Amino acid sequence: MISKPLRFAMVTTFYPPYNFGGDGLFVRRLAHALAGRGHSVDIIHDVDAYNMLSDEAAPREEEPEPGGVRVHRLQSPLGSLSCLATQQLGRPLVHGRQIKRLLDEGFDVIHYHNISLVGGPKILSYGDAIKLYTTHEHWLVCPSHILWRHNREICTGRECVRCVLNHHRLPQIWRATSLLERECRHVDAFLTLSQFCADKHKEFGFERPMQLIPSFLPDSESGPDPFGSPQNETIKPYFLFVGRLEIIKGLQDVIPLFGDAAPAELWIAGSGAYEETLRKMAGDSPNVRFLGQVAPEELRTLYKNAIAVLTPSKCYEVFPMVVLEAFREATPIVARRLGPYPEIIEQSGGGVLFDTAENLKSALDTLAGDRQTRDKMGAAGAHALKTLWSEDVALTRYFDIIAGITESRAGRTALRVAKSRRRVQPIGLGLE
Repeated sequence: MISKPLRFAMVTTFYPPYNFGGDGLFVRRLAHALAGRGHSVDIIHDVDAYNMLSDEAAPREEEPEPGGVRVHRLQSPLGSLSCLATQQLGRPLVHGRQIKRLLDEGFDVIHYHNISLVGGPKILSYGDAIKLYTTHEHWLVCPSHILWRHNREICTGRECVRCVLNHHRLPQIWRATSLLERECRHVDAFLTLSQFCADKHKEFGFERPMQLIPSFLPDSESGPDPFGSPQNETIKPYFLFVGRLEIIKGLQDVIPLFGDAAPAELWIAGSGAYEETLRKMAGDSPNVRFLGQVAPEELRTLYKNAIAVLTPSKCYEVFPMVVLEAFREATPIVARRLGPYPEIIEQSGGGVLFDTAENLKSALDTLAGDRQTRDKMGAAGAHALKTLWSEDVALTRYFDIIAGITESRAGRTALRVAKSRRRVQPIGLGLE
């Protein structure tokens, strides 16, 4: 039903290389996939937000973009003050005029992602196009984005002001107003990557319906490893963790199981604020290796050779990309029974869930000692990636949503025209 190339605008706080987590990578993958199908994509993101939150002092090398993708990097001499104004007031005081001018350039679709620091709720009213919003976190219902209450536990009820202060952030003035409710009316469809995320938004009071759209790995990343790294049977067996080293990621519950009696080693790829604590916890254990930041091409080899990928997050994830990266290499996952992981395992059969340390130890022992079970789960994950979370599946769903909105808008326009015509019919006065 989409018969011509479309113009897309992607609005996001973070975009590679000025990026921390999966939201920026998702936007990049989606933009490149759309460009590969002949559409044009403009990315609008905020460099000041990354600079404010990043520990890296040196500038990062910007990655080349394919034809059809233009990146607009917002940056102000005010730096973090620009972001603070947006965070507090929910509108882009510094970059607002520039963003509005860009979004008024005749796009067919404006797709909002993480807008917390690039413009806040107010930019949902900018531009005149089909408007989509994807929830990569829980920002619509949570000032700290992740429903991690008081920086120590999952949130089961609102205590927002004290919670934000415990996260060492300022309470947001705009959240005490109806700004979000008003501006959300400009959005045609709210999208989410997991049913769990949709349910959690509803539980915390967000009443707008959400439509599921699959996460995906692009075709360019889903094929055979371009570096051709074979599976290495000579290294000591290991389980793999990939991600930021933060308390919410749950590694503190995993490391104690990798003492002298562990069935394999634990390899940890990533860095973060909790790294020093985790290193102290591991001590001099020969079964725990900290690899630091690992290049993408090296990560593929790590995934491929791992017994399983561990995803022990203690917070509510939305849909972690590491799951699909593991499934691509036919490697199963071992996940905490929390957030989207139960539905991922139910849909794919590509791993095992745990609730307790005993459950986790049992899962580790089983997968390390039973290669057939491990390979069966890995094959199920690889099959699910192709059938549920491929680029073609995701973009088919994406364009179905856009086509549905187009039809609905056309129907509403036709209805308004019909009603208008009825209103202007002359009234007979019986004078003929």
